[in-house]
Amino acid sequence: MFRQLFRYCLSGGLAFAVDAGTLWILTEKFGVYYQVGVAVGYILGLIITYLMATLWIFDEHRTDNKIVEFLIFAAIGAVGMALTHAIMWLMVDVVEIQVMIGKVITTGIVTIFNFFAKKIILFTHNGK
Repeated sequence: MFRQLFRYCLSGGLAFAVDAGTLWILTEKFGVYYQVGVAVGYILGLIITYLMATLWIFDEHRTDNKIVEFLIFAAIGAVGMALTHAIMWLMVDVVEIQVMIGKVITTGIVTIFNFFAKKIILFTHNGK
């Protein structure tokens, strides 16, 4: 599992760069409301994470049906996105932390949730 977590963190770094970069460009360069930037960046990061998870990180799969696998992955991602929006709201609107600092803190928290949810629900054989 350490190897998987390490690879997940590496691929997560790439996904984070795309996610945070998208957030920064949309909010700082185009004046888009930060929660919209959060959603767009998160979705792009989710796509990268799915590709890396299925091709490089996890060796075991609960299902061979890639459509079912992606739909479950996306559902976990939707919960992760809801957590992201809630934590970002807390950081930015309540605590009044700068958007990009809030994004870094939020990503750390949500990454842990996403890894274990995906590992337990999707990327283990039944009964293991």
